[in-house]
Amino acid sequence: MTSTAPETQRGQDAGDPLGEQPTSWQRRLRRFGHVPRPETSLRDRLDPPYNRPGRQMWSVLAIPPHVADRLVRWSGWGGPLLVTLVAGLLRFWRLDQPHAVIFDETYYAKDAWALVNQGYEGSWPKDVDKLILKDPSAVPIPTDPGYVVHPPVGKWIIGFGEQLFGFTPFGWRFMVAVLGTVSVLLLCRIGRRLFRSTFLGCLAGLLLAVDGLHFVMSRTALLDLIVMFFVLAAFGCLVVDRDRSRRRLSDALPVDGEGVLRPDAGVAETLRLGWRPWRLAAGVMLGLAFATKWNGLYVLAAFGLMTVLWDVGARRTAGAVRPYRAVLRRDLIPAFLSTVPVAIVTYVVSWTGWIVTDKGYYRNWAATEGKDSSWNWLPDWLRSLWHYENQVYDFHVGLTSGHTYESNPWSWLVLGRPVSYFYEEQAGCEESATGKCAGEVLAIGTPLLWWLACFALAYVLWRWFFRRDWRAGAIACGVVAGWLPWFFYQERTIFLFYAVVFVPFLCLAVTMMLGAIVGPAAGTGTRAELGLTTQDPTGERRRTLGVIAVGVLVLLVIWNFIYFWPLYTGTSIPEDLWRDRMWLDTWV
Repeated sequence: MTSTAPETQRGQDAGDPLGEQPTSWQRRLRRFGHVPRPETSLRDRLDPPYNRPGRQMWSVLAIPPHVADRLVRWSGWGGPLLVTLVAGLLRFWRLDQPHAVIFDETYYAKDAWALVNQGYEGSWPKDVDKLILKDPSAVPIPTDPGYVVHPPVGKWIIGFGEQLFGFTPFGWRFMVAVLGTVSVLLLCRIGRRLFRSTFLGCLAGLLLAVDGLHFVMSRTALLDLIVMFFVLAAFGCLVVDRDRSRRRLSDALPVDGEGVLRPDAGVAETLRLGWRPWRLAAGVMLGLAFATKWNGLYVLAAFGLMTVLWDVGARRTAGAVRPYRAVLRRDLIPAFLSTVPVAIVTYVVSWTGWIVTDKGYYRNWAATEGKDSSWNWLPDWLRSLWHYENQVYDFHVGLTSGHTYESNPWSWLVLGRPVSYFYEEQAGCEESATGKCAGEVLAIGTPLLWWLACFALAYVLWRWFFRRDWRAGAIACGVVAGWLPWFFYQERTIFLFYAVVFVPFLCLAVTMMLGAIVGPAAGTGTRAELGLTTQDPTGERRRTLGVIAVGVLVLLVIWNFIYFWPLYTGTSIPEDLWRDRMWLDTWV
């Protein structure tokens, strides 16, 4: 009796059907490695615990248990901060090089300087870039308003760096580099919370740190990386809000006499989840994204739908019989009010400089050309702003002029046509077989990482459709929100670097796939819950091979980043070595 009781209890805890002992055919299948899928407790489904490293690793490293426990506690922040430190060193190293106004910095750096000094963008004379690089103090800020086609938040951020370090390449790139570095920290923490694993969170951040497109955009004063930062921050806020709201549901559910949490339709359908500040913060972040470039508006719509569906899933898991009706009654209006109106108000506030200075482009339209409008009961500044926005929209949808580096969004994932931000050729290069050296800043992702992401996205979609894994759905939502809208404007002039908005979600997709390749650690997962890990050499062997495979893939991605380093930083190299890095004809 004493020898069989523990096995009976083990089977019940593991989730065998009806708590019964496995049948003879199940026992036979177990000889070949089959185990029934265990049932996860309701509490763990609502609020999953974080994974902890196994004791085996610490024993191999000869680290005492009390020290190991302290390292585990610190690793939640220590690991992400270490990855962020590496990313920051890479991004700030020689940030002022090349000492030039590269690509669209010619618009945003100057607009930002005018904005922070006089509250509105000016109309700069042509060919003023060389004078700015030579002596910025000798270049006056134009007082005539300039026609700009993007909202002001991104330029305010760039301008803050210029206020700190001057009207120089380092000054106008500084804040973008800061946001690029901090976004690595955000992704580490988001990945940790998403996968409940510090290791996988740090891996996602490391992949972002060595992605070429994210790296180049972090060192260039353009708006798209700023949009990416706010989108990623909003996603992180929504993930935290999801955890907190599900924990609140879990705490409200009844517990039976054995201490087991039980679903309850009454609680699940009527409980008000109360004040949700993280969702409100997400609304502000999405508003800032929208107030940097308009493609943030599509992300607002996608994330708004996603968070409502998360509430549906939470109430269904808690026992709601009609979860959609419950969300419609309890959550839909608060979700809308904490995102859409908040984002719109944030957007309007971002135009404060244009509103109060009374000198911006189209600022006085309502008092002149628009004075006979039937909307005269609205404030003049609001009607002028609305007219300005209409003109900007017409500009964007009508932008069809050809460009050497334009690309179709279908080609982005395979890096079909990158964008050359800067190119400089030097003659008399003795190291080169052609006698020339080339220095280029090429906006292109780390090829092996992006090509790996193509397979990872297929895995994520499979996991979402067939395993109903909410994490896969969230990652797919981030990619779709940043990528799909550009397919509606394929006739427009668009570029690969717009894809930086969804690069963090590509890194999460790759991380999810690599985590599946590694597999569960000893003492976790299905076999551990069934008490079968002590004599399971097959599982350990499979995990060892998975770790080796993932290690090789990650090292290849890092090597690929190092190999393309000269093309990311504008470092001058022999022309034949530059051509060796042109893997596809469309990259030239």
